[in-house]
Amino acid sequence: METDFLLIGQGLAGTALGFRLKEAGKSVKIFDRPDLNQSSRVAAGLFNPVTGRKMVKTWNADLLFPEIIPFYRQMERLTSRKFLREQGIYRPFLSIEEQNEWMGNSAETRFSQFLSAIHQQSQSPFLNDPYGGVMLQNSGWLDINPLLDGMQAYFGEDLIRNQLDVSDIQQEGEFWVVKNIKAKSLVFCNGLGAMNSDFFNFLPFAPVKGEILEVKQGFSPDYIVNRGVFRVHLGNDLHRVGSTYTWHDLDQGPTESAKKELTERLSGLIKLPVDAYISQKVGIRPATKDRKPFLGKHPVKQNVYLFDGFGAKGVSLIPYYSKVMTSFLIRNTPLPQEVDIARYFNYI
Repeated sequence: METDFLLIGQGLAGTALGFRLKEAGKSVKIFDRPDLNQSSRVAAGLFNPVTGRKMVKTWNADLLFPEIIPFYRQMERLTSRKFLREQGIYRPFLSIEEQNEWMGNSAETRFSQFLSAIHQQSQSPFLNDPYGGVMLQNSGWLDINPLLDGMQAYFGEDLIRNQLDVSDIQQEGEFWVVKNIKAKSLVFCNGLGAMNSDFFNFLPFAPVKGEILEVKQGFSPDYIVNRGVFRVHLGNDLHRVGSTYTWHDLDQGPTESAKKELTERLSGLIKLPVDAYISQKVGIRPATKDRKPFLGKHPVKQNVYLFDGFGAKGVSLIPYYSKVMTSFLIRNTPLPQEVDIARYFNYI
C-alpha cells in the first residue's frame, strides 16, 4: 500500500496537517498511538491575542489569528460537530497606570482588531478588577476532544490506531516502510515522541508540564476571565481553570501543589469560593527552548520531516503553520527562518 505522506501522531498538529494535505489532493496515512499521553486531549484550547504578565500581543498574532476561526469552522462543517467557542477574554488591570496604558493602546491600529472595549470600572461584584480591564475579541477556546474524534471519522481507514515503534520504520529505496505501508515522505507530528526518537532527538525540545482543574463555582459570564489564571465557563457553573507551567517532575501525575497554586490564583480573580473540585488533569506540552515551533526537513535522512513543538499555543499556531508546512512539503516553498529546524543544524 503506497501513500504520499505517512504522518506519525494524530494530535492537533497531525490532524491539521493531514487535513491540509488531503485537501491539496495528496494521499495520507496517519499512525496514532492511543496509549500515550496526548497533550492535545488535555489542553485547555485557548486562543488569546494578548498574553503574558505584561499583556503583550501574541507573537505573530497578525499572521496567526486571521487563520484560526475560518480553519476550525471548516473542520466543524466537515465533521458536523461544534467545538469552536468564540468568546471575549476579559483581562483585569492591575493598576491605574496599566489602565491608562491600554487607553492609549486602544487608539493604535496594531491592537484594533483584537480590542473590543476598555473598561475603566469593575465589571462585576464577583470579579477582583477594581481598575476595570480590557475585553479582547478574535479570541475564545477550542474543545479539542470532539474535534479529534470527529476527524478520526474523516480520516477513516487512513488513520491507523496502532502501536508504532521507531524501529518499525525502515527505509527501502526511495520509500519509508512501516508495516504494510510504503510512504514517499515521513512526517513526525507526535509531540514528545519525536524528541525521544532517533530522528529528531538532537533538537532542543523543552517539555512543560501543565495541570488544569475543573471546578464548580458561581458567576458564569459569557466571557473568559484571564489574569494569572484563566477561567473558562463550560456550562452549569462548571469552569476550567489553569494552567500551571513546570519543567520538572514531568513523570509525576496530578499534584496537590498545583491544585493549591491554581486555587490561590483563582481566589485572587473571583470573589467566590470553589463549591466542588470535579477533576484535575495533567498534560506534557511539546514546547521548545526558544518557544518557536519546529518545522522542516531532516538534515540527512531523505524525505523525513517534522511538524511539532507547538507548546501551549498550539490552537493558535497550528492553523497558520499547517498551511505553511503543506506548501513546503508540496511546493518546496521556503519556511520562515524563525520556525525552520535548520536554525539548529549548526549544533548537531
